[in-house]
Amino acid sequence: MLIVTTESLPGRPYEALGMVKGNVVQSKNFGKDFMSAMKTLVGGEVVAYTEMLSEARQIAVGRMVKEAEALGADAVVCLRFASSSVMQGAAECIAYGTAVKFLQ
Repeated sequence: MLIVTTESLPGRPYEALGMVKGNVVQSKNFGKDFMSAMKTLVGGEVVAYTEMLSEARQIAVGRMVKEAEALGADAVVCLRFASSSVMQGAAECIAYGTAVKFLQ
């Protein structure tokens, strides 16, 4: 499955099949969440949350690809990500784009 952030694929004619998306709500366990809270006192990267969001993006893209495959898509164009805090220590990540089918 070809996935691109561009709005089109120059030289590759295709038809749009529709929007596809995948989302996940991810959290860390209490121990890592507590240690991350301590990190905010001294500053710097909160590695546990960086890893959590990276994993969440991978899961969201995987779910988006499954949805695109169910439509018979060859690619997803205009991939975008969005995330938001759902509650203390948990975040939602969504990947979305347009599923397309290549024309001969």
